[in-house]
Amino acid sequence: MADLTQTVDLLSVLADPTRVRLLSLLEDSELSVAELTRVTNLPQSRVSTHLRKLKAASLVRDRRDGSSSFYGLDTDNMGAPARELWALVHGRLDDAQLAKDLRRREAALAARTSRLRWPDEVAGQMERHYSPGRTWEATARALLGFLELGSVLDIGSGDGVNAELLAPRAERVTCLDLSERVITAARRRLERFTNVDFCVGDMHDLPFASASFDAVLLLHTLTYSDRPQLATAEASRVLRPGGALAAVTLVEHEHTKIAAAYDHVNLGFRAEELEATLAAAGLDIVQCAASSRERRKPYFQVLTAFARKPQPPP
Repeated sequence: MADLTQTVDLLSVLADPTRVRLLSLLEDSELSVAELTRVTNLPQSRVSTHLRKLKAASLVRDRRDGSSSFYGLDTDNMGAPARELWALVHGRLDDAQLAKDLRRREAALAARTSRLRWPDEVAGQMERHYSPGRTWEATARALLGFLELGSVLDIGSGDGVNAELLAPRAERVTCLDLSERVITAARRRLERFTNVDFCVGDMHDLPFASASFDAVLLLHTLTYSDRPQLATAEASRVLRPGGALAAVTLVEHEHTKIAAAYDHVNLGFRAEELEATLAAAGLDIVQCAASSRERRKPYFQVLTAFARKPQPPP
């Protein structure tokens, strides 16, 4: 018989819907992490995290087969109290999501026998699965080869990670940040480039002449501004006619504690709010919309905007 602590721990493990889904799928089948990811439509990292917790509780076991790990219900080691509790929980389950999972499990098992190649197995969900060398950084570096940039201003450049990507494709890149320490780090990172300049300065009062740059970046910068209209107006001022501005920021949210932890001074923006701010700065909006949503709580959404400074009339 389990003591109080063991019982509470077991109840805690079974209190998570994702872990109950995984246990139901593994009730009478062994499945790999890739198969569980495909069946549940959850990120691989999330599936692996829950499997580790289930294994630590002796509810599932794993075995290696080549490069894959297969998981199954650990009926030999889970103990009588755990078996009884799982039998009670499983016997009372009648859920549409679980029924859908089981149908997808059968499809996954059928696909296993057809010996599909890796691309065929993950078709439609490739971004959720690891593949050697297939990273967003590698993809971005390849796509950057299509760019030919003139003079670029990176406002709120941080330690130069974006400038490092752009410098090989630009005539000049200027990194501007409010922090002397951060700019010093950028100098170290980018010391091999001869076409990068560095400046400690305020986004609300840019130390550059008007119409100085062909492109201006405001990447994850506006959440550090208590006057985003002024910051955007300054970015537009230093942009040449015909030049482009790219802005990436958070969609408006309510997570004040997280914002404070990262020194944000506002809680993001609505798309229509940012669009109006860019238009008020004299820019023509090309795009302004939520472009992505994070896969981990609290599921921040990202707002992406592109705009151009109009050419003067002939």
